[in-house]
Formats: sequence, C-alpha cells, structure tokens
Amino acid sequence: MADWFDREAGAWPRSLYVHIPFCKSRCFYCDFNTYVAPERVMEDYVDGLAREWEMIAQEGVPPLRTVFFGGGTPTLLADPLLARMLQSLHAHFSLDEEAEVTFEANPDSITPEKLRVLREYGVNRISFGAQTFRDHLLMAIGRAHDSDAISAAVDAAFEAGFRHINIDLMFGLPEQTIEDVEDSLLRVLALPIDHVSAYWLKVEPGTPFAKWQELGQLPLPGEDEEADMYDLVRDTLTQNGFCHYEISNFAKPGAEARHNLVYWRNQPYLAAGAGAHGYVGGVRHENLRKIRDYLDAIALGRRPYAEETAISIAERMEDQVMLGLRLAEGVSAPRFQGRFGLSIEEAFGDVWRGLLAQGLVVEVEGGYRIPAGYWPVANAIFAKCIGAVTVD
Repeated sequence: MADWFDREAGAWPRSLYVHIPFCKSRCFYCDFNTYVAPERVMEDYVDGLAREWEMIAQEGVPPLRTVFFGGGTPTLLADPLLARMLQSLHAHFSLDEEAEVTFEANPDSITPEKLRVLREYGVNRISFGAQTFRDHLLMAIGRAHDSDAISAAVDAAFEAGFRHINIDLMFGLPEQTIEDVEDSLLRVLALPIDHVSAYWLKVEPGTPFAKWQELGQLPLPGEDEEADMYDLVRDTLTQNGFCHYEISNFAKPGAEARHNLVYWRNQPYLAAGAGAHGYVGGVRHENLRKIRDYLDAIALGRRPYAEETAISIAERMEDQVMLGLRLAEGVSAPRFQGRFGLSIEEAFGDVWRGLLAQGLVVEVEGGYRIPAGYWPVANAIFAKCIGAVTVD
C-alpha cells in the first residue's frame, strides 16, 4: 500500500511531550528513563531542552493544544530552573488560548512557591504519582512520600488555583489487599480531584521487582484478586461522578486528559528530551536516552534522535484500531474510512468479523468499542489485531 493512502500523514502535530528524567530516588517497579543527578546536570539539561525546542520550532509549529511534562519528576527542578524552562517553552512555541499544560509531580516535590511558578507560566493541570495511600505499601514499592504528603500536595495545588488534578493509583502491588485499594479510593474521593489513573502493576525486566520475583520474594496478589481490585476501582469511581472513559482512566465530566487522548486517537505529537518518543508524518522517533549523549548531539546542532521508524500503512491501521478500542467512545469508523480510504471491516477481514461474532467488539453509533466487561482482557483482543490487516 502506498503512503498516500494515509490522508492524515501530513497533519501538523498540535501536542508536545517533554521528558524530564530526574528523580530523587528510583522506585522498585520503575523502568522509565530516569536518573538521580546533581543540580548542575539539571541546569545543562534545561539549556539543552531550549536548544532542542529551537530546532523543533524552526520547522514551523502551529499553536500547541496540549503540552505534557512527564518523567521522572519534572517538579524536582529548583524553582528558578523551573521558571527558566517554562519561559523557554513560551519563547519557542505559541499555545492555544485553551491549551492544556500538564506537569507530573511527586507529592514530596511540591511547595507553594513551586505551584506558584507553574501557575504563573500557564500550567493548568497537575498529575500526582500517589500509587497508594497505605504507608506500608508506599515503603514496599520504594516511594519517597507518605500518604499524608499526597493529601497535602493535592490540597496545596487546589489552593494554588489548579482545578484539574489527577492522581495515579496502582493495584496488584506486593501484599496489597482489596481493603487497601478501598482505603485509597475513599481517600481520593475526599480530595478535590477530577481525574484518576488506575494501573495494574507490571513487573518490568531489569527492575528490583523483577529480581525479587525471580528469587520468589515478591508476594503479588493473584489474577482473580487483581480483577476484583479493578472492579472495585471501576465501580467506586463511576458511582461517585467519574466517567470511565479509557481502560485505566476515570474523569469527572469535561476533565479528560486531552494530551493522552491525542495518543489514543492516534494523532501526531512532538517530543523533546532524553528518551522521549514522538510521532510525526507517519514516522516514530526516539531520542537518545542517556543525558550526556542527548546533550552532546544537541551541542553539535543536530536533532538528538537515537532511532527513526517509518510506520507502514498496515501498522497505522492497526494502531488506529487498537488505541481507539482503549476508549469508551471506541474507534471511529468514519475517521478510519476517511483516513485510509477503506472500512475497518475491509482492512481487518475475518479477524474483525470474528471479534464481532464473539461479542468482543460491538458496533456503536459512529464506530466500534470493546464492551466494558471485557476491558480487563483488552490486551488479548488487541493481540488479535496485530498483523491482521488483509489489504495488499
């Protein structure tokens, strides 16, 4: 299939992801591109980001609709450095008047002054990595904060003017019980939070958890108990005003994470920072992961790419469907047809007909979705879509 069959390939990205790879310490489950580094390295990194932004901006970027600072812990930067970085962002890019600008934060990295800096430079959404409100579990997974710090950080953010506040929760943690999950949910509902991301623990290779699991020293809940935890999260939040709009995400009406919706709708996005991933013009790129390699490339005046991968039309179709099926709204049939010039049924053939026949995917107005009861096994459904496009 020729590239011209993707009619969205030339769409300009209106979103930017920025990776800040610094943490106070490394959690036992984490395999993200993060480092414990001195202040001097952070200063060099912010300078490098400014130069990378300059290179990106020279390509002619339209006003951004979403910006997401992830990590790592972006709020680990000292207040003056944080202000310098945000000044640079505004110097190189224009933002829509209604742009969503999100910062990830650990509760222990928040101060009133830091929140004031964020608000001054237009940050209007903050996402706290809470994971759990049980102190013994926070210690068991290597978090640097306690449960009181979570509540204090959320209250401080609200007092500073933030009205879009997310909390990350995890379930399936070592020795976690369903009562632990229930306690965290009750604590969340008592706070001014309008978005919750709830994730299963996944033991990643190379982490301390992976090593302990190999040694038989990681007492995880079983699959049945994890499924009960997921049901409890879903039932509790939806009964208390949250919409379950994506497999792992819940929002009060109008508080959906607009930046993440860009990913799930398979739209293009820019990326900056060490190890950041972008998607532009049907090509995915990954930046160099090591901070020194990243900074050296920028010092030479070149984009700090480690790898560029052209995504085939078939893969783009598969991504469109698999990402869209993560959403309660489902994958849009008209958009798929408009983008690729054929229907989902034509592209996926017998595989799609089989999913429909089994009830794993259902037709809704404007497209298709996975019934909510099958969301816990969505990965098995996605697996059936991989390599399934039957168009030559």
